[in-house]
Amino acid sequence: MVEFAWPWLALLLPLPLAVQRLLRPAAVPEPRARRVTLLHPTLAHLDAAFATRKPGWLRRGGPRPWLLALAWIGMVVALMRPQWLEPHVEMRNEGYDLMLAVDASHSMDALDFASEGRQVTRMAVVKGVMARFVEQRAGDRIGLIVFGNQAFVLSPLTLDRAAVRVLLDDLATSIAGDGTAIGDAIGVGVKRLRHRPEGSRVLVLITDGDNTGGTLPPLEAARLAASEGVRIYAIGVGSKQASVPIVEGGRMVQRDDLGFEEDALRAIAAATGGSYFPATDTQALERISARINELAKSEAETRTVLIPRPLYRWPLGVALLALLGLGVLPGGVRPLWSVRG
Repeated sequence: MVEFAWPWLALLLPLPLAVQRLLRPAAVPEPRARRVTLLHPTLAHLDAAFATRKPGWLRRGGPRPWLLALAWIGMVVALMRPQWLEPHVEMRNEGYDLMLAVDASHSMDALDFASEGRQVTRMAVVKGVMARFVEQRAGDRIGLIVFGNQAFVLSPLTLDRAAVRVLLDDLATSIAGDGTAIGDAIGVGVKRLRHRPEGSRVLVLITDGDNTGGTLPPLEAARLAASEGVRIYAIGVGSKQASVPIVEGGRMVQRDDLGFEEDALRAIAAATGGSYFPATDTQALERISARINELAKSEAETRTVLIPRPLYRWPLGVALLALLGLGVLPGGVRPLWSVRG
């Protein structure tokens, strides 16, 4: 289907006729016949020798007015931005809308976990846990939020789980600042989920539970999520050790201010009808998936999107060919009002 983006520019088509009528020179009265008093015996032959005669088809106007009209019409049609609307059918299957909010603050570098006899960071645990979680959610739309001092959307809701996993694997601590803005992360997640179908809005919050940044208090953000029908499932990452090892400035140090607050995460989850799970529990992912599966899936959606393909090159090419034809005609291009049929 062909459509014009700016169809109102068709009003320019009669513009040359209006200009021709307004700027046509006034008629000059024919001079009175003069009496010739001196005649050259071969004046007719001289006139025939020096006169430039055009072919009859050019003397009658020829194709010049048609080429001018064709060039003008082609340029106006090109300005109207003709485009071919190609239908594209987009289908969405039934599934859940899941936003993953991952804590990337400096505290996620704490080495209070062990794997195969060596210490690993909280971020490494998060990547392992969430990679398996994303892999299990076939058919769901998954988005990714990263937060530190502020919260940012790394990926909108998408069915491309592989893309979300790549973004998750490349996630680095302190990428969004050294703080932990849990409330802001919840607010961003609610903003992304509030327009999705009711009953399938889920925010999975992964953090150590210690809010140290942002402008929105976590519990207030949780109440906002509850009012918008968003359930929060919190995954706690960390240990209750009094002193936690962490690498800073290229050396290992012990810090006692990187505590793990499970109570805060439990309160956030409870305020929205969700649940809290520790990341160290091997059954946490199964329980989270089971809880999410109890919710209502959003209905399948099918919609047709018209993708525009520009067609202005064709009328513009016709206009250029017409101008080229005018250029090769004897006498070059003259004003339109000087062309007589």
